[in-house]
Amino acid sequence: MPIAEAGYSLTLLVVTLACFGMTILSLALVRPKQDVTVRETEYVPTDLMNYTLPYIVSFMGINYSETSKFVGFCVFLAWMFWITHRSGQILLNPVLIALGWRLYNVTYNFPGSADEHKGRALVKGYLDPGRYKQWPVQDIQIIKP
Repeated sequence: MPIAEAGYSLTLLVVTLACFGMTILSLALVRPKQDVTVRETEYVPTDLMNYTLPYIVSFMGINYSETSKFVGFCVFLAWMFWITHRSGQILLNPVLIALGWRLYNVTYNFPGSADEHKGRALVKGYLDPGRYKQWPVQDIQIIKP
């Protein structure tokens, strides 16, 4: 039988799909309203994957019937959530790469101000220097060109 503990597996699958759906819905509902002029852009191709991939691989062989490993896995997921939330990277989900979102380091300023700021922007598609509308979420600007 491929799934010995179907209850745990299906519960975690439903929770994962619900969280994924909430992420997609949240990003779809964000309506950038604040004008910003992007001066420089630098695509960061691997930052979305670097912080989670090595940790997830270590749990690939988890067996839900072994309670200690299952509890350890749940503690690990809670710990990863807490770290990403505290670091301001809660939106940096590796699945977003597959959905066309890209992470950029940007230099920008606000209209009417000569002060330049540096930050990160999560962009649906590609980003070239120019004028955009953005909305900050945690430490990341959401830009939809």
